[in-house]
Amino acid sequence: MVGKRIGVVGFGEVGSTLSKTIAAKGGEILIYDILLSHEGGEEVVRSRIQAEGILVRPLIEVVAHSEYVLSTVTTHAAVEVANACADYLEPGKIFIDLNSTSPSVKVEIGGRIEAVGAYFVEGAILGAIGITGASTRIYVAGVKGKEVGETLNTLGLNATFYSKEIGKLSAFKMLRSIFSKGLEALMLELMIAGKRAGISEDLWMDVTDFMTENPFDSVAANWIRTHAVAYERRYHEIVQVVETMHEFEVEPVMTSATEAFFKRSLSLGFDSVFKHKPETFETVIDFIDARLTKQA
Repeated sequence: MVGKRIGVVGFGEVGSTLSKTIAAKGGEILIYDILLSHEGGEEVVRSRIQAEGILVRPLIEVVAHSEYVLSTVTTHAAVEVANACADYLEPGKIFIDLNSTSPSVKVEIGGRIEAVGAYFVEGAILGAIGITGASTRIYVAGVKGKEVGETLNTLGLNATFYSKEIGKLSAFKMLRSIFSKGLEALMLELMIAGKRAGISEDLWMDVTDFMTENPFDSVAANWIRTHAVAYERRYHEIVQVVETMHEFEVEPVMTSATEAFFKRSLSLGFDSVFKHKPETFETVIDFIDARLTKQA
């Protein structure tokens, strides 16, 4: 599939990194970025070009002259960019949205693209492009998702077909961020408190050593399984943790949320069902989901 002409709308870190690899594999890249309409913006955009075969063009040319159009813009601009591109898309062309948006937004964008007879492919980048570059996992979905995945792989990327249905992939991406973004915030809160307490290095070593030495799937499953029988003890412990953070004058944003979560567990009636640690973590999730549904 080398020789494909790929349009890239949004030439920041993601767009420039993917373009470099695609160009190295023989793909011709046409790029557009909103910066081109700003004074001095063209110089900035051109400074990001890292390979031959990457050409700066107006949006109409990028969309009209490309077989595949990749949207790699900021999240809040995704709908606006899709609408702008739809004005120039010809029937049969493929528009690939790689932006982090909700399932409803993906469906909205898909409807706009398909209304002009083009194909919409939902994409999700699972990882940090700035660290892993073009080897970062990219999932794609839609009726043309499998074809697009194969094409992107041929062009040096790391793409996997996820589903023909639009929305599921975005739900996966968004909910996965509960872990990645939540853990980011939790680690920052931990290290700020550790710095105030004068023990940040000790905390960092203890946490990172523990997570390095133990398979995360086992650790995570055990946390969930033992919640069913240890939630009350852990609630009282986290109350003390919140008090400790106040002593060091750290606002316990994440830790207070953890306290609220464990406090809610006090009212779910775990003791009436779980006399011992359950065999599977799914049992605990099913129980909490059912109780919360009943309370709603």
